[in-house]
Amino acid sequence: MTQQKLYAGVKDFVTRGLPGLPNGPVALIFAEDETELDTTLRHHQQLGFKAVVGFMPDSFALPPDLVRSVHRVRHDLTAEGALETAVNAVIKAAPERWFYYCYNAEYLFYPFCETRTVGEMLAFHAEERRDAMLAFVIDLYAGDLAQFPEAVSLDTAYLDKSGYYALARPDPNNDNHPKERQLDFFGGLRWRYEEHIPAPRRKIDRIALFKARPGLKLRGDHTFSDEEYNTYACLWHNNLTAAIASFRTAKALKRNPGSTFDIDTFRWHNSTPFEWHSRQLLDLGLMEPGQWF
Repeated sequence: MTQQKLYAGVKDFVTRGLPGLPNGPVALIFAEDETELDTTLRHHQQLGFKAVVGFMPDSFALPPDLVRSVHRVRHDLTAEGALETAVNAVIKAAPERWFYYCYNAEYLFYPFCETRTVGEMLAFHAEERRDAMLAFVIDLYAGDLAQFPEAVSLDTAYLDKSGYYALARPDPNNDNHPKERQLDFFGGLRWRYEEHIPAPRRKIDRIALFKARPGLKLRGDHTFSDEEYNTYACLWHNNLTAAIASFRTAKALKRNPGSTFDIDTFRWHNSTPFEWHSRQLLDLGLMEPGQWF
């Protein structure tokens, strides 16, 4: 029987676990709770990540196949800056490796992901001299909140087919002039229920795929210390972008006592069933194939 891959904390993982991982991109999954944790881990295994690392408390349960295949790191996501602390420790320990990060109940999609591995996609992206990839967090929600009061249902998931927009990202170090090739993106439930969402958390853009290098730091707003990492495209043409289909906002809005009683349904005239396929996200303009065909 394969030995469990358990680590006492982030320091233990970067010391013992990270150096022995196979070459190739690694997925870092941060578990805030147990909601769809197993499907999140399996989804990213199926995309072709060479290793999937789960950061979670000891109390969270995993089925036997994931106990054997997932690198499990003891980590408390309720601590201030817990995600950035872990990601930055991993960056420091493994320069030149590609990483991806997300939370539980979030699912990465990229163009043609049904037939091409994440390694193939990142190899093309790297050939275009890109060291990071912009992803849009697309809110998912259950169609029937009476049946699914926590708003999570893979079989009856909906998303907003329109209502997304971008604003210039001001540079506080340059008289708030717009930053080059950077935008703040909005839409989905964070836009429709913005009165319940703190302003700094309303953006849906996340630099979720990136190549580690010395000195690089992830910041608390899902951007990086190297401004080129935060751009949506290179200077000469559009690049690949990805989407993260996420129940996280819907789940939070229904768990929060300040918002749950204001929401009988998340569905509106722009809701459409989620097909769990990259073609739908491409057709809706929620990710970009760039020059990759």
